[in-house]
Amino acid sequence: MKVYLNKYRYHWLSPYTICEKICFWRVIDYDEPWVKAVNKVLEPICTAWMKFLDIVHPKINYIKIDKWDTWSMDSTLSPIILPMLKQLQASKHGAPWVDDEDVPEELKSTSASPKENSWDTDDNHFKRWDWVMEQMIWSFEELCKDDWEKQFYSGEGKNCKWDRDAWTKHNERIQNGLILFGKYFRNLWD
Repeated sequence: MKVYLNKYRYHWLSPYTICEKICFWRVIDYDEPWVKAVNKVLEPICTAWMKFLDIVHPKINYIKIDKWDTWSMDSTLSPIILPMLKQLQASKHGAPWVDDEDVPEELKSTSASPKENSWDTDDNHFKRWDWVMEQMIWSFEELCKDDWEKQFYSGEGKNCKWDRDAWTKHNERIQNGLILFGKYFRNLWD
């Protein structure tokens, strides 16, 4: 697999911005006749410059998937998703709405102190999103391990025992993180 993506490039330079830079000592009124005249002259130049820069520095969006990448796609995607989730957790600037059914009792909106106004968020709003992020990250950390199931075996040879109950609980927690990932996928933004 090869993925090359670059950040969004916005090459537009407004004629009004140029007028503001020229007259930096005062506020420009866009309805002034000289501003309108300069705008009329500069707009085609700015448009041509934007098109030139779009050609010279195009958006790179190249993705090549090899046949072996889909053999165990969960193993292929997990090490890509995990660092992205960690970076989002470190740099997030807000939190989406998280349903009470997805979090423990102590984080539900009903467990928070009453809101002052109906449009306010409750005291647990951001805590719920932090909890969801932690669950998703934990699940992908476990999936990135080559031998996460090894911890449920003890002994060797014929005396080897498997702790099915512990494995089931562990697997259910991983699955819950993946369900949360799917449910809140469109909320993974900064």
